[in-house]
Amino acid sequence: MPELPDIDVYVEVLAAKLAGHTLTGLRLGSPFLLRTVAPPFDACIGARLAEVRRVGKRVVFGLDNGLWIVIHLMVAGRLHWQPEAPSLKAKNRMASLDFEHGSVLLTEAGTKKRASLAIAEGESGLAEHDPGGLEPLEIDWQTFASTLRRENHTLKRALTDPKSLSGIGNAYSDEILHAARLSPVRLSQQLDDEEMRRLYDSVRSVLTEWRDRLRNEAGGDMPERVTAFRPGMRVHGRFGEPCPDCGHPVQRIRYKDNETNYCAACQTESRILKDRSLSRLLKKDWPKTLDEL
Repeated sequence: MPELPDIDVYVEVLAAKLAGHTLTGLRLGSPFLLRTVAPPFDACIGARLAEVRRVGKRVVFGLDNGLWIVIHLMVAGRLHWQPEAPSLKAKNRMASLDFEHGSVLLTEAGTKKRASLAIAEGESGLAEHDPGGLEPLEIDWQTFASTLRRENHTLKRALTDPKSLSGIGNAYSDEILHAARLSPVRLSQQLDDEEMRRLYDSVRSVLTEWRDRLRNEAGGDMPERVTAFRPGMRVHGRFGEPCPDCGHPVQRIRYKDNETNYCAACQTESRILKDRSLSRLLKKDWPKTLDEL
């Protein structure tokens, strides 16, 4: 799923391309993409684009008639710039926002169609699509600490809870926790102030570093290689590969469609965390430390 660094780059490029331009068409390749009926989606046509912003993990287009087009890319949704209005006949082409000088094409790979498009009216209508998480790059560390300590969750869950922090998902939470040298299953209320400050600093440095990287890669154009698995990531998506800091193999916890990657040597005092499926299968044979592994 595109996260804060990816979506911020989308927003910057789209704002530069579209600000002040008129929406001449809003076409749907699948009726199931549209999640609202009022206001009607065709009420957006003819309005000028006033702004583009990120709301959580959503890309939001603000029009000068008070309407908002809210796009949630979910896991496999991606945005592309097309110089001419594209055909929507292909199964992965979900919608097109047409302007007089080009179009924003929404595609979604795979068979699980989870991406969505909604129309909201006014700031109050837009707020209904906002999970309410605080912006991690805009808050001070005391606010960050009080937010994470409000409930006693694992750090992995606390970082990725959209009601607590905005825009952090599975990929960058792995990178943040590795940079902070903290276990993904450590409970948020167990952290002392030094550990919490270290986590806060890692959130800011990892998200800023990757946003800058992706911005430079895009070079002012729409990013076309938006993925959760990138060369240069230290642990995410690198199960079994050597940790770039210590050389020990990166470990993982798998649950349903999600995977948490971590370095046992750097983050868990060499303890191997239980995988919810494989550890149950191996039972007593499940290795508890790197030496046993």
